[in-house]
Parts: sequence; C-alpha cells; structure tokens
Amino acid sequence: MTLAETDTTFPQPWLPRENVRITDIRAIVTAPEGIPLVVVRVDTDQPGLYGYGCATFTQRWKAVVAFLEHVRPLVIGRYPGDIDDLTRLVRFTGYWREGPVGNNALSGLDMALWDIAGKRAGMPVYEMFGGRVRAAADTYLHAEGADVEATTAHARELIAAGQRHVRIQVGQRGTGHYGAPPLPGDFAWAKHAAGWRVEDYLVATPRLFAHVREELGDGVELLHDVHSRLSPSQAVTLTRSLEPYRPFFVEDVLAPEHWHRLGEVRRASPVPIAVGELATSFTDAARLVREHQVDYLRAHLSDVGGVSAARRLAVLADIEGVRTAWHSPGDASPFAVAAAVALDVTSPAFGIQEGHVYNEQTHEVFPGMIDIVDGWLTPNDAPGWGIEVDEEAAARFPAGLSGHDAWAAKVRAPDGALIAP
Repeated sequence: MTLAETDTTFPQPWLPRENVRITDIRAIVTAPEGIPLVVVRVDTDQPGLYGYGCATFTQRWKAVVAFLEHVRPLVIGRYPGDIDDLTRLVRFTGYWREGPVGNNALSGLDMALWDIAGKRAGMPVYEMFGGRVRAAADTYLHAEGADVEATTAHARELIAAGQRHVRIQVGQRGTGHYGAPPLPGDFAWAKHAAGWRVEDYLVATPRLFAHVREELGDGVELLHDVHSRLSPSQAVTLTRSLEPYRPFFVEDVLAPEHWHRLGEVRRASPVPIAVGELATSFTDAARLVREHQVDYLRAHLSDVGGVSAARRLAVLADIEGVRTAWHSPGDASPFAVAAAVALDVTSPAFGIQEGHVYNEQTHEVFPGMIDIVDGWLTPNDAPGWGIEVDEEAAARFPAGLSGHDAWAAKVRAPDGALIAP
C-alpha cells in the first residue's frame, strides 16, 4: 500500500487568501411539519462564522446523515472560500457518484459554504451571484379537493390571498393519482380495492380544468402535476385535451426511466412541459435542457448537488430558451427556498417558483426564513441566506421515518400492480 493510499489528510495545493479554516460539518434533522428536513451546518475557526445548507432527502434522510460522516475528513481544515474545489472533492473522491443521497450531502455543504461566503463579504448570496434582475419571484401554490368544486374553492382562496398561479389537482377513485384525497368507497371492478385507472384520470383532469377555468376566468394561470404516471402516448392525449384551458405548464408527464422519449411528447404537446423533479444528477438535468426536452426545468436543488450546480443549469437554460421552475414543496427546507429564490431573482431564465406555506413551528425552528407575501417570494437582504436554526426548537420536532413509503406502497393499479412515480 502506498503513502497516497494511507494518507488521511486532504490539504489544498495552494495557499488560501485568508487564514480561515473549517472545523466541523454536521447534520441537523428536524420535522416541524412531520416531514424530515436535513440541514447541514459548517463551522469555522472564526467566532460566529458558520453556514447552513439544505440536504433534505426526506424519504432516505438517515442515509444522507451517514454519508456526511464520510464527508467530514475531506473538508475539516480546509479554507471555506474554495467552494467549487471542495464540492468537486466530495463528488469525485467517492469514485461512484451521483444519486440523491450523495448529492444531498454535497448540496448541504455547497449551500453552507455560500452562506459563509455571504457572511464574510457582508452581502446576501444573491449579490454574490451578480445581483438582481427582478425584484422578487412569482410563485404558485397547490389547490386540491376531492371533487372539482372543492378544488375550485381552494383555488379561489389562494387567489384571494394574492396568488396569480395555482396548481390544480382533483380526487379520483383509488390512490394512484396525486395531489388530492382519494374518493371514498370500494369499487367492484377492482381486484385491488385501492386501484387507480389511468383512463379515469385522463377523463377527470380536463373536466377539472374546464370547471376551474369557467369558474375563475382567464385571470389566473393554471398548472397541473401528473407525477410521472403516464406513457408517452397518454401524455400526448392529456396535453391535447387540456389545450383549450391554456395550462401554464403540465408537470412530470413521464417517469425518469422514459425521459429519452420526452422530446417526442414535447413536440406533440400543444402546452408547455415541465420536468426534472426526479433528476438526481447535474448531467441528467442538463440533458433535459440541452436536448430541448422541456419548456420548464423542475429540478430539486439538493438532488442535483446544490445551488452551485443549479446556477450552471440556469445559465444553460438561458442559453437554450428554457425557463426554471425549481421544485420546492414542504420537503425542501427554508434554506433550499432561500437558495432557489436567490437564483430566481438573479437569472434571466426564471419562469415560476413553486411555493409552500410553512407552519408556525417551522418558523420557530428557522428564524429569518422568507415567506410568500401576495404571491411573491423576496430574498433576505441579510448577509448569507439570512436564516438561523434554533437547535433547541429543532429538537422538539424529532424526525421519524418518512410517511412516503407507506403511501407509495398503496399506489397500485386495479389488478394490484405497483405504479411507479
């Protein structure tokens, strides 16, 4: 065994500009809404200088925490200003790379280092990215209901609160659909009582759009999430049926296993296509843009490696005429929201920002987090992300196993076959 193989130190091959060093990196896990959130804290040897980043992979959060133990020796003792070198070091030294576990750990480090950089410069991160090209990010929220009347009523409430964009979902028989409660009752035609039929979905969704558009008029933009449940031909059928109601976009029409066919769906679709939530690498997300497979890129920042990777994706999107619509529901921490909005207000490629209204307990855990006001998200002007973590409050909301597993296990067809998102 050579010295290189036994060496456990990882010095940088150049002298840092300042004598500042990373002293620790650790995970903080909390679930103030019952959804496990993973936040990475990076400490330095300078009193009061530390940073936070989002590493939330809700369904497998324990794996991310374990991965961070492998990351610690790579970064302790290093200069925190070398963000790209540190993230490349973490990415490539594992040899096998990509995937949501490693990329979320990498993201937590990446975002925390940007937080530190902003604090050292005395500037919000968005100014580190070149400054604003817009005042704030327009958002959309989710309206759902067991039937079209309930969904319409929910959408009307969101519009009254200031939303100009609303995602609409409606309940159906079984649990295979997404984003709304299932209709009650057992169905004699189903071998599996919770079974879901795509044929029902393809009828129910245009009826939903027709009802909402008639009730709410043309003054609101309507969006919809398929959640990857369709075949390419079914995706085309759906988008063509929705054309009269002018959707802002239709999201995740195909599962990632079939993304090689997205181009044909997009070419045949009369409405914009938004995909990318299930991208688990920078290269997969970049391919969606580079090969003109999407109109809106929907990547989850921490799954593609953090805000540094997303910045590059935004530049690529701008070059290729694609818009960004970063994934940011309740399983994104407030640091992920802050990072997404920093990109939104600094990128010409911005299209729309997914939003989530967090509960009071989340605000208690994350003082300084930004909120939607009249449909807008505006970045903090404080240095870094401008958000703290109250670790005593975080400890009062311990994370358990994600409820997603139990739900996903029930997403089945009438014959009992599992339906993959």
